Amino acid sequence: MQDKYITVTQLTRYIKFKIDNDENLNTVFLKGEISNFKAHTRGHYYFTLKDENARVNAVMFASSTNRVSFSPCDGMKVMVVGKISVYEANGGYQIYVNEMIEDGVGNLYLEFEKLKKKLADEGLFDKEKKKVIPKFPNKIGIITAPTGAAIRDILSTIKRRWPVAETILFPALVQGTEAAKSIVKQIEKANTFDIDVLIVGRGGGSIEDLWPFNEEIVARSIYNSYVPIISAVGHEVDFTIADFVADLRAPTPTGAAEMAVPNIIDFDNYLKQVKIRLNKAFLHNVKLKKEKFLAINDSYILKNPMSIYEIKNQKFDNLYERLQLVSESYIYKNRNMHTILCNRIDQAIKKDLTYNQNRYLVSINKLEALNPLLVIKRGYSVLKKDNKAITSIENLKKGDNINIELMDGVIDACVSGVNNYE
Repeated sequence: MQDKYITVTQLTRYIKFKIDNDENLNTVFLKGEISNFKAHTRGHYYFTLKDENARVNAVMFASSTNRVSFSPCDGMKVMVVGKISVYEANGGYQIYVNEMIEDGVGNLYLEFEKLKKKLADEGLFDKEKKKVIPKFPNKIGIITAPTGAAIRDILSTIKRRWPVAETILFPALVQGTEAAKSIVKQIEKANTFDIDVLIVGRGGGSIEDLWPFNEEIVARSIYNSYVPIISAVGHEVDFTIADFVADLRAPTPTGAAEMAVPNIIDFDNYLKQVKIRLNKAFLHNVKLKKEKFLAINDSYILKNPMSIYEIKNQKFDNLYERLQLVSESYIYKNRNMHTILCNRIDQAIKKDLTYNQNRYLVSINKLEALNPLLVIKRGYSVLKKDNKAITSIENLKKGDNINIELMDGVIDACVSGVNNYE
């Protein structure tokens, strides 16, 4: 009876045998949109090829990827040639791609690039606007799904690396049409709490699964957050708009936790090293001070304190003697200068006096020449009225009292008449 039953391996191998020997499946021309693309370090490509209603896993080995002239990525439409076979480990069929060419870019990829350019032009990605992630956070906020590997990895990493930190979970939808609004709501809520840093993200998935983190409302909410944000979306090869806007991008949720907190073991080792360096520096400083003290204590000055006075006293005597010599020289020079200046002043005064005497004599001679008294001596007289010289007959009238000045006296007279010669 048991002979009728076969194993799963046998069934899978039978299906694989049938598919491998189906000529229609040995060479398949297929087109679709790339999703969940990953490039292995060995050069292989692993991705999903999909259309509106279905999807198929695909693998392209390094021997074939060398012939691809472009860089495949999520959202890109391609045309591939390959064969269909079964991967026995999971029983699923997949296409083994030999050739791949571009067939345009998917709609999601176009939306991604359009929004990325728009926000970049607005400055939302500028490095100078990024907030600093604190080195030693006390409270860490986490926005992700309350269940799943992401939250477990974040919490376990923080507890292991920095157990003194307090974590606060802000549960949010991270997939689906309502996920973007849920993420925005939790970011706004987290900003009302007293937290030091906020981790926002989820585990890996296809571009459709990660799309909420490419929504504009999520990007602007991250940009407007007062709390520094670390994005932790998908795997290392996954990039979303949230990664560009966030203050720090982590390759994975676990990586975000490692970036958010220091390693307590490393910190403890650092403190130990600091302690050792401080002790060495302290002992070295004490040694230097002790050596300096002993050198001072053994110095000649301390043992012979009067020598300081003797040296200073000798210097003072030397300076005093120099001062006396300078003073005497100065006085002698100034005394000679005084004599010279006095002689020059005497000569100048005599010269000036002689010059002024000569000018005085010349002026006296001129005055003598103009002196009216000399004219009077020759027989002339001066007529005055009210002590003013009379220069014209027009100044007199009959009955005026006048004075006639002669060489040896004055005659008082009265005008009896005035005759005009005209």
